Amino acid sequence: MNTRSSLAAAAVLFTLFVSRASLVARTPNIVLIFTDDQGYQDVGCFGSPDIRTPNLDRMADEGMMMRDFYVAAPVCSASRAALLTGCYPLRVGITGVLFPRNEVGLHQDETTIAESLKQRGYATACIGKWHLGHLPKFLPTSHGFDHYYGIPYSNDMRIQRDGKSGPPLMRGTEIIEHPANQATLTKRYTEESVRFIRENRERPFFLYLPHTMPHVPLFASADFKGRSRRGLYGDVIEEIDWSVGEILSTLRELDLDRHTLVVFTSDNGPWLGKKKAGGTALPLRGGKFGTFEGGMRVPCIVRWPGKVPAGSVCREPAGTIDLLPTFAKLTGATLPRDTKIDGLDIWPLMTGIKDTRSPHEAILFYRGKRLEAVRSGKWKLHLARATDGTKRKGTAKTNRAKARAPRLYDLSTDVSESKNLAGKHAEIVERLTSLARKRDTGIRSGKRPAGSL
Repeated sequence: MNTRSSLAAAAVLFTLFVSRASLVARTPNIVLIFTDDQGYQDVGCFGSPDIRTPNLDRMADEGMMMRDFYVAAPVCSASRAALLTGCYPLRVGITGVLFPRNEVGLHQDETTIAESLKQRGYATACIGKWHLGHLPKFLPTSHGFDHYYGIPYSNDMRIQRDGKSGPPLMRGTEIIEHPANQATLTKRYTEESVRFIRENRERPFFLYLPHTMPHVPLFASADFKGRSRRGLYGDVIEEIDWSVGEILSTLRELDLDRHTLVVFTSDNGPWLGKKKAGGTALPLRGGKFGTFEGGMRVPCIVRWPGKVPAGSVCREPAGTIDLLPTFAKLTGATLPRDTKIDGLDIWPLMTGIKDTRSPHEAILFYRGKRLEAVRSGKWKLHLARATDGTKRKGTAKTNRAKARAPRLYDLSTDVSESKNLAGKHAEIVERLTSLARKRDTGIRSGKRPAGSL
């Protein structure tokens, strides 16, 4: 090769190197860790008195705690549909919980976070609980994920196969273990996640890690069972904390730390009816299945060294529906042009710029298909509605329709939603009611169907 050719080849290599370096700087790796039924208080830095989470606490010290962070539904499938599409569940047709008998799932025309990032050359993996349709056309590999490893629905759901009953463990669209050995799921999800990061360290990647736990039934590996002061529930959370530590350590080892945005949050509040097998959302009121704060406000920690200010706290309302547009903004991905989404870019909140406000004029709270509450600024209004009241008289039951009065709370001073201020602020009740109804009407007029066979 002559000198001119050598110089030309070197120039090409240098250009590729610079392009690659620019791509890494422009498009961060993204790790999204999503737990199941973990309560607002069930992290050390969020106030847990008896669950040790040193890795999550360190993640908060090195990043941001988002203390007013919401899911879009207080149950599994609807919450996950909202997370991945940036839409309220009603808009995408998944408003409740899917079961193995259901032949529906997330519609193939919906754009997920994974599909959005694949436009930018990302490697994508879903490792853990999916719960947006268990049939092949609804599984992660049909929604933008290159790899899938996990169980397709909640771990208390089961199928019969070869005389055995339980949830299946899948790789891609194939069942590789039935029933899944749930005691080792968290450990295996972590090993699979670390492997994915190592294999894709030379290109941008999106890792979606929706843990099966702490949904009941609870399982922890031998290394963690019996360690926590909070019993088995605490063991499960402490193993998840270990998992977070393994992922963060891998990023540091591979020198990807400053190129990776990591988000940790939960799919809804704790299952309070499970008592010791469930978590806690204190000081919030309520839990899973409901639209009080404890059902829909979840712990959220965001970490990106050099980008997200260390030790910071955000108290502005935001939620999982905002992650798709935020990730798209950070990576240069294109948002869906033909379909409406409800989420907004919250990167300005994550950067901790002083006096930055939530981009949301209002955040809506749905239970199933019914709009039950709205938050705007510091105010949370549970809407007036008709309910079926049951009264007993002797041995007879009398069913009567009765109106439930609106309930207004100032979350800046009453996060437990204990003092109803509706009678003192009629104008705020009227304004929030009108705002909520208008937004709800827009969602219903533009709602889309779930996917079906």
